[in-house]
Amino acid sequence: MKPTLIVVCGPTAVGKTSLSIELAKLFGAEIISADSRQFYREMNIGTAKPSEEELGEVLHHFINNISIFTKHYSAGKFEYEVLQFLEKYYLHKSVAVMVGGSGLFINAVCSGFDKIETKDESELWATRKFLNTQTLEWLQNEVERLDAEYFEIVDKKNPIRLKRALEIIYSTGKKYSEQRIGKKAERPFHIIKIGLTLPRELLYEKINQRVDVMMQQGLLDEAKALFINKKLPALNTVGYTELFDFIEDKLSLDEAVALIKQNTRNYAKRQMTWFKKDENIKWFQPNEKAEIVSYIESKLNTP
Repeated sequence: MKPTLIVVCGPTAVGKTSLSIELAKLFGAEIISADSRQFYREMNIGTAKPSEEELGEVLHHFINNISIFTKHYSAGKFEYEVLQFLEKYYLHKSVAVMVGGSGLFINAVCSGFDKIETKDESELWATRKFLNTQTLEWLQNEVERLDAEYFEIVDKKNPIRLKRALEIIYSTGKKYSEQRIGKKAERPFHIIKIGLTLPRELLYEKINQRVDVMMQQGLLDEAKALFINKKLPALNTVGYTELFDFIEDKLSLDEAVALIKQNTRNYAKRQMTWFKKDENIKWFQPNEKAEIVSYIESKLNTP
């Protein structure tokens, strides 16, 4: 059997973790996380990491692998590290499972990350220095003005993504979205993409329930512990920024929780917009386990 990477993707709270563990057990595989928030070891409850029990069922990789103090962990870096890992992994196992909702990171591993030519280092440094002085709102408006297509799918709360796009736009004079469409890299393994989806109302209900469970598990205490580092880019994300505003008396707790639910629903919508553009993803609902396994087995047996 040719080395195979089974990719399980889809919006947050749809049931990817449970399915990935079942598939890993069935095919004797280990799991690679492609959730860019679960990389950070200090962020646990708010990133919906697998539980200790789940982590004990199947060996997971690329969870808790970096710190919030890591200056920059890019999709390109992730691509390089995962490919290095898989090169050794496939010497002993034939199937790996990659799971997550971070489309940019999944695409980097499956298709390659475009090596875009930029200006020289001194000019790039000046550009970064300028962008680092701008507010999140300014960055959002500038990306929307210069590249509406990318603005539609980008995590609008993530200044790192916004600044990266602007660096490329300023450096090349071209839209970032146009430059992301390059030649697909050849991979020495077969890729099977499984997408999980639910009717919008049901998904939103699951998102709301998940946020309530996170609060019961101690998300507020986690946010309080991280508050001193709230200006770090890794913490400028849904589930933490809203509670930081509560801690600073900018919102009531009820308002903060309602905003977490709203922003998470918006994030799920952006995830689906991204994944629906990939024609290689075969879509299922989470309860269609037998159909999913049958589809994967048919692909595994295809030369």
